[in-house]
Amino acid sequence: MVSAGRFLSLAVAAALLTGVPAAADAQNGRIRGTVRDAHGSPLSGAVIRVTGPGPARRATTGDDGAYAITGLAAGNYSVSASLPGVRTQSKEAVHVAADAEAVVDFVLQAIELEAVTVTAMLREQRIEEVPFSIAAPTEHALQLRGADNIETIAANVAGFSVQNLGPGQSQVAMRGASSGQIARDQPGVKEQVGAYLDDSPVSLSLFTPDVDLFDVNRVEVLRGPQGTLFGAGSLAGTVRYISNQPELGVSSTFGEVGGHWVGGGSPGSTAKIGLNAPLGQRAAARIVGYSNHMGGWMDAVQPDFRVNDDVNASDRTGVRAALRLEPNDRFSITPRIFYQRVQADGWNRIDAFNILANPYTTTRRPVTLGERQLFTQINEPYTDDFVLGDVNWKYKFGGATLTSITSYTHRHILVVRDATALTGSVMGGTLGLSDRVYTLDAPLDDSTRSNVWTQELRLTGASRKLRWLVGGFYADSKRDYGQNVRPVGVDSLAAAEGFAPQGWSKGNLGAGIDVLFFSKLHYDLEQYAAFGEATLSATDRLSVTAGLRYYNFKENRTLIFDGAFAVPTADTGKTDASGVAPRFMLSYKASDAVTLNAQASRGFRLGGINDPLNAPLCSAADLSTFGPLGGSWKDETAWNYEVGAKSQFPRGKGSLNVSAFYMDIRDLQLTVTAGSCSSRLILNADKARSVGAEMELTVSPNDHLDLSVSAGLNRSKLLTTFRDQGGNVVAGIAEGNRLPSVPRFQGSAAATYGWSIGTGSRVFVSGTYQYVGSRYTLIDDQGAGVGSACAGQKFGCVDLKTFGANTIGGPLTQGIFRFNPLLPAYSLVNLRVGLTRPSWELSVYLNNALDEIAFLALDRERGTKARVGYLTNQPRTVGVAMRFDY
Repeated sequence: MVSAGRFLSLAVAAALLTGVPAAADAQNGRIRGTVRDAHGSPLSGAVIRVTGPGPARRATTGDDGAYAITGLAAGNYSVSASLPGVRTQSKEAVHVAADAEAVVDFVLQAIELEAVTVTAMLREQRIEEVPFSIAAPTEHALQLRGADNIETIAANVAGFSVQNLGPGQSQVAMRGASSGQIARDQPGVKEQVGAYLDDSPVSLSLFTPDVDLFDVNRVEVLRGPQGTLFGAGSLAGTVRYISNQPELGVSSTFGEVGGHWVGGGSPGSTAKIGLNAPLGQRAAARIVGYSNHMGGWMDAVQPDFRVNDDVNASDRTGVRAALRLEPNDRFSITPRIFYQRVQADGWNRIDAFNILANPYTTTRRPVTLGERQLFTQINEPYTDDFVLGDVNWKYKFGGATLTSITSYTHRHILVVRDATALTGSVMGGTLGLSDRVYTLDAPLDDSTRSNVWTQELRLTGASRKLRWLVGGFYADSKRDYGQNVRPVGVDSLAAAEGFAPQGWSKGNLGAGIDVLFFSKLHYDLEQYAAFGEATLSATDRLSVTAGLRYYNFKENRTLIFDGAFAVPTADTGKTDASGVAPRFMLSYKASDAVTLNAQASRGFRLGGINDPLNAPLCSAADLSTFGPLGGSWKDETAWNYEVGAKSQFPRGKGSLNVSAFYMDIRDLQLTVTAGSCSSRLILNADKARSVGAEMELTVSPNDHLDLSVSAGLNRSKLLTTFRDQGGNVVAGIAEGNRLPSVPRFQGSAAATYGWSIGTGSRVFVSGTYQYVGSRYTLIDDQGAGVGSACAGQKFGCVDLKTFGANTIGGPLTQGIFRFNPLLPAYSLVNLRVGLTRPSWELSVYLNNALDEIAFLALDRERGTKARVGYLTNQPRTVGVAMRFDY
């Protein structure tokens, strides 16, 4: 069998060796026409682009809206018209005969009403024709709304939520189907929402790639289970970044430069450049590069009470290069390489309580932290190197098209945490070493390496009544994870103080001098799948879609744990599963303006194997509760039932899409914190449900004003209770409790007002409002208080005297620390003012105009015994950006 790598090389070589025909002989053909608005008035300054035989040509309309392009060779052309503030319109297959003239007129509409074409069903469709709930914000719409990452995209899309868990780490959820926070040391946990760059899967649990949106045509958010076409990682939905592809016959240069200033923080900058270059008539290349420096805004208080300012500055740099080859009208091939590096200097965490720095101490200097401050002894850098290489080729024969997508992804992620609070709470609090242990720097290094090969092959076809698709998928995924906690000098300190309690010993499995915890895990996962889907046009108004996916996977894991904080272990494990994911949809065109849809679909999420507890750190009670709960966890499945309507307003003035859903979830994989063990487990809750509705409204009442509103309502909860051997509820897994990380309500609104100020010039003012409701980070957050002093207290209580005589900094002035694990709702307002010309745009923006301090996720160490904090958002930021396209 030819390996995937060799196949990729052969495919690219074959395409490059394919001959390119010579340019057509020059003729005296001509294309002319006029460009008008919806009221019939001429539009001056519109840019006309003509591509086809020979080099691309362009022209600009005059005061009367007219244009003309001469000297064209005979053949078929693509003609487009664009103007700031209105949507781009294209007309294909415009035939120009030798020494003849073709007339192409345009009527341009407001940009918010742009007819977006999507590929959510692996074929091109207008978004209103897709028979299920989907959002597809375009690059321009996201720019106006100040959305430049996956988190801000989610704030603008109903039913889509992203939980910020630190630099480069995000937890994605849709429609309330969420298991809560996934920790870095849970590499066996799979995704609930799939992520794709075009047709290539790029998902990695917790580390969902935050792809830069430069030269991304749109972001498709497919709500509800998408297992039939997109597989195991898409139980709750799928996110697809759709990039702009190389354009034949088009020569263009485009880019963006800008700067910003973070309130109370440091400045940042942006520099992006791209080009599209024709390589003869049958080939083109597209290359983009970008560099973003984000100013920091978090201040870190040090043990000597110095303050390091703006410790969480970050950089994102990358390059995408693609080559498109079409040796003939039947065959095309597009090889691509993408590299992105993300670096952050620190964390966006507000410390509410830190065992080494709190205001309650009497024998240590009290520490009171500010509203955007944390306590650290060492730097906490983050790096993420992401490489994607893929080849997409298509071959048309008869009435069918064969498509192949081969992809390879590599990720290397290194996360460094300051574990001094953790090691101090154990070595000082639990074990009673002297205060010297608190001065030992304790870096905790998490390293993740992932290598994934995928191959998808699909065949599609269509007739007057039937559209169909069949395909196969294979993935070979290897993931290595390692963790290391090494406070330099701890072994000699423990020896000097006579520290040698029974059971606290290291093995010979990798934990060296001063290493308190060492882990090395390897996962080898192999998947096969076969899928198909067909849409039958039963009548001119009614269409029926049915699809099915069969999947089979197996996973092998090897594990090594060592160090004083662990039970030295060398172990192997395996798990496997198979099943089907069907989908059924009905679409009825009630009128030319209204389409009604209904669907039932099943999604799935693969299971895995829990890691051993860090038993030496566990209290007797926690060991008794969580010790018997390890082992494997089962596949999670969900059936989604949905109805919806998509409507278009008269004369293209707007659209309204609404949908309602009921999701029946079985064996929900919930992440729980194993108390004081500094360990996490995945436990299956037998039943859960999510019920909700989504609405998206776009209105353009006139040529100046564009409005859009989206809202999502969700009621997701557990329908079962998880109890330990003593009959006690475990970690808040109780019937009626909310599913974590998902707000019950979120909504957004955007308005843009623009007006012309001369030929080809337009000024615009844009504002957006985003609301995200309250939510929990983990299911634990709805459990009982911790420690005997918190008995009967509301959850969100920490017993500060947990360590008794070894309480750090005691006797304390306060015995209980209370916090609210229910993250409060927050609102963000973004503003933008700009001037647009045919080839450039200059804008000034103000993000988070009200300087809202939002709590994005609860961050805790060793349960809550060592630290409690909140991940937070970027403060008020003012910036300037200039975009150009020539």
